[in-house]
Amino acid sequence: MTEIPETPILDRAHQLRGYRMNKMAMGLGNPEGRAAFRADERAYLDRFGLTEEEITAVMSRDWRTMIALGGNLFLILKISAVDPVRITEIGAHQVGMDHESFLRDRLGKKV
Repeated sequence: MTEIPETPILDRAHQLRGYRMNKMAMGLGNPEGRAAFRADERAYLDRFGLTEEEITAVMSRDWRTMIALGGNLFLILKISAVDPVRITEIGAHQVGMDHESFLRDRLGKKV
């Protein structure tokens, strides 16, 4: 198997590691979860037993670290619906680019 540098592999260990964070993100799929997250983000995260590293990643919206810690992108995106954050901003963060450069260089958009 060829490894791609800095690309997390979705295997059982990675999935198990991300369970708490993914369960938390699933809770943002309902209005009550979103309201609790907005009201007191730390208390909401604590309900799911997240580690300090996971809490820091979520609260700083460090998308790349959330994925590295086992977060499923499709579930983690539920956080962006609460803020809201454009998916292109998350993509730019993932590759370490500013948003305008990402739009121009990766998506061919005129900015």
